[in-house]
Amino acid sequence: MSFQPDYRHFADVMKNIRPARLPLYEHTINQPVYEEFLGVKFGDLLNGDDADKREYFRYFCKFFKDNTYDVVSYEVCICSLLPQSGAIMGGHPGPIQCREDFEAYPWDEVPGIYWKFADPVFSALRDAMPEGMKAVGGVGNGVYEISEDLVGLEYLPLIQVDDPELYVDIFNKIGDLMSTIWAKFLRDYSDIYVTCRFGDDLGFRSSLLTNPATVRENIIPQYARIINQVHAAGKPFLWHSCGCIFEIMEDVIALGIDGKHSNEDAISPFTDWLDKYNDRIAIVGGFDMDFMCRATADEVFDTVVEQGTRYRNMARGYALGTGNSIASYIPMENYLALVRGGQEIRRREGNG
Repeated sequence: MSFQPDYRHFADVMKNIRPARLPLYEHTINQPVYEEFLGVKFGDLLNGDDADKREYFRYFCKFFKDNTYDVVSYEVCICSLLPQSGAIMGGHPGPIQCREDFEAYPWDEVPGIYWKFADPVFSALRDAMPEGMKAVGGVGNGVYEISEDLVGLEYLPLIQVDDPELYVDIFNKIGDLMSTIWAKFLRDYSDIYVTCRFGDDLGFRSSLLTNPATVRENIIPQYARIINQVHAAGKPFLWHSCGCIFEIMEDVIALGIDGKHSNEDAISPFTDWLDKYNDRIAIVGGFDMDFMCRATADEVFDTVVEQGTRYRNMARGYALGTGNSIASYIPMENYLALVRGGQEIRRREGNG
């Protein structure tokens, strides 16, 4: 039988209630994975005209439907469209290193640059969306990631010490920028999204990337602005953040996030996330990237069925997937074993 997507299952996850059918979810899937699975090179279509973009999303949505997802994951990231972008990848400072740089940066031009690219893309996604399916995502990149791109991870502490007022102004201005872009997104495209999200990696394996006070004073107030906008538009908010971020989880939950994604076994077992937080928010993901790369396909399938069933039974709202993303270096057979594992859980529950 042909699979019929139903985004309402993921909507239930974000309400932190048990969905009738276990949804699959990934934060991102690398373009080569789509192309290997479908046997078609179609990534360049996204840079073509409106017809090319619609064709891109026809293949894109087909991948998710063929793999029995109820939602597609899609966002247009701010960082990739920022003037003089790239510092987030490391190796050089960003365009803002002092007050003069901050004042000279073309802040007012960024929303126009963003929407020149994003409007036709989101419109093409709307046109290609299969019946019963909606998207998760929206405006990609969070507050700290944008600061890393505009300043640089290793240069942010220098500004914090040398010019504390500028440091605060940078985060406030990023909040202004995000709020402006999100306002148009929510007005024009929230109808095709069941859940809004951004990713903002605040940690690494052993701690936050900056001190908790900095997060609470400069980052979380800007989060609040966006999350309030999303909720005012009637949408739930899913927060993706990698790393050991337990120090500030309570602060972020207090903002009203509806779900959290990203986990790594070397930091904490996935069951810890469920034990700590699933009485209040949805927790999605579960299967570690290292495991997905190193295990055999049979091991992935067996583990997903066993552990995925356990996670589903422990959780209120849970969607099954990796703890991060489907990167192109994950063996295709392992990715498909994860999908088959989720499908087997459904079959055993009578929802195959």
